[in-house]
Amino acid sequence: MDKTRILLAEDDPNLGMLLTEYLEVKNFEVTRAQDGEEALRAYQDGDHDLCIFDVMMPKMDGFTLAERIRKSDVDIPIFFLTAKSMKEDTLRGFEVGADDYITKPFSMEELLARITSILRRTKSKTDSKEKQTIFEVGQFTFDFNAQMLKHNVDGAEQRLTSKESALLRLLAIHKNEIMDRSLALKKIWLDDNYFNSRSMDVYITKLRKFLKPDDNLRIVNVHGQGFKLVELTSE
Repeated sequence: MDKTRILLAEDDPNLGMLLTEYLEVKNFEVTRAQDGEEALRAYQDGDHDLCIFDVMMPKMDGFTLAERIRKSDVDIPIFFLTAKSMKEDTLRGFEVGADDYITKPFSMEELLARITSILRRTKSKTDSKEKQTIFEVGQFTFDFNAQMLKHNVDGAEQRLTSKESALLRLLAIHKNEIMDRSLALKKIWLDDNYFNSRSMDVYITKLRKFLKPDDNLRIVNVHGQGFKLVELTSE
């Protein structure tokens, strides 16, 4: 069973090491960063299941870091660590997309219990998305099981290949969010090597052609990250 991957950003080296060792003993895989900018690079380069951020960090504070990440990923759980206990800071944390918040000093057991609770809620939400097979995408209805894309205006139907369907489903699940390139390659092609990456680009081009009748739909490249199926608001 794959380990849960945690991105930990904590500028206190002693606490950072203590947290990393504790979480690894509890069978988590931890990527540790010592400031906000390093954490943002680690997030962009990696594939994580949960983020734990200290609020007060050099170069980029935890709130700003969370805001940056939320622009591309609205689902990944974000957990804040802070030495402050002011109500305003707690509210600020939730405003930028925090899932939970714990004030230093805290017990490792409490932290673990909260992480477990967050992951359980997230898994339930993800499982619900993963079971979805019918999608309304702009002017189209996409039936994943039937591998059929139907234009609801003129009734035209486009039968899709298995890979086209799998790729469109991932894009639809993450509509208006970034679909990570590496994640898509591993799920559909089972390997994110160069040749599979080029193959995916070809399929993306095909899907763009199929969706072209709807002027409010776009599959856009997000440099260094992946693709985003964008549904624009009709004027």
